[in-house]
Amino acid sequence: MILALTEEQELLRQSVRGFLADTSPMSEVRRLMETGPGYDPAVWARLAGQLGLTGLTIPEEYGGSGSGHAELAVVLEEMGRTLFCGPYFATVALAANAILAAGTDQQKGDLLPGIARGEVMATLAVAEDSGRWDPAGIQLEARPGNGGYRLTGHKSFVLDGHIASLIVVAARTDDGILLFTVAGGAAGLSRTELPALDMTRKLARLDFSDVPASRLGPRPSEDAERALARTLDLAAIALAAEQVGGSQRCLDMSVEYAKTREQFGRPIGSFQAIKHKCADMLLDVESARSAAYYAAWAAAADSDEVPAVASLAKAYCSEAYFRTAGQNIQIHGGIGFTWEHDAHLYFKRAKSAELLFGDPAFHREQLVQRIGI
Repeated sequence: MILALTEEQELLRQSVRGFLADTSPMSEVRRLMETGPGYDPAVWARLAGQLGLTGLTIPEEYGGSGSGHAELAVVLEEMGRTLFCGPYFATVALAANAILAAGTDQQKGDLLPGIARGEVMATLAVAEDSGRWDPAGIQLEARPGNGGYRLTGHKSFVLDGHIASLIVVAARTDDGILLFTVAGGAAGLSRTELPALDMTRKLARLDFSDVPASRLGPRPSEDAERALARTLDLAAIALAAEQVGGSQRCLDMSVEYAKTREQFGRPIGSFQAIKHKCADMLLDVESARSAAYYAAWAAAADSDEVPAVASLAKAYCSEAYFRTAGQNIQIHGGIGFTWEHDAHLYFKRAKSAELLFGDPAFHREQLVQRIGI
């Protein structure tokens, strides 16, 4: 397994970085996080049409480019670096992967081309009020009715759930956990944006009152649970890559400030305490990058290691990002605590990402169970 980026992947990074520099400066991030939708439709259209990013990991037969999870990691690292505001993660890293893992060929042919073209914004709804991301936390009920299924219950912490036109829902049936697709405008579905610590990433609560749904895939519940587990593992790997991008940006901000901010007649970067903080941050960033890249390459190779390395990467990258975001504020001193400075936006993203799909303690426990210790 080669963990260095190929020439094509480096070109992809440069292309995405240039696009985000043009469309997602911090002034635009601050503007969008105050809006209801939380994204710019014009930017989304360019992202899908000009760069083809919404179809990045979708096979060519379903309208995508057929790239792998390593390429997705490159894209998400750059998006994490800029705190990109938009439903990309929910659509590509969650919903599309769920459909690929659980759907029939017919369902993939019906659902994935719209996602690949950027016409459909989608998401995955798993967690409920308990905040659990495993099958034991799923209480929303699905019962057969009117030639399909009807869903009753609620979901919480659904990424971009307030704007998604397609929702993949994990629900409990008499036979176990199954996956369903629900239209964003379905009768009986109520969607409410939740107040969130991280305003750059929108969360929603979805209330289902006898909502019509279509079963995703013909498989028994054991296969549906495996598909859900696979989807959440890939999501954890994708989020780890995004956390690496945010961590790197925190380090860059700190080093730049340490070089220019003077105290007692010299740059604060010359002080040993600041040097040690920056060195610790660098160690965190590079170690997190190694973990995230290895997990992404394992996913791209469809390795048996994916369940273990997904939890490993998510646990380590979560803690590394939170530490670097905190150190970034400390190095900036008083100004780093202010609303006007961008350091707090990364700190809030780091904390929210730490909890998304399970906190580090959850993933360490899951890792222990998966490797049989």
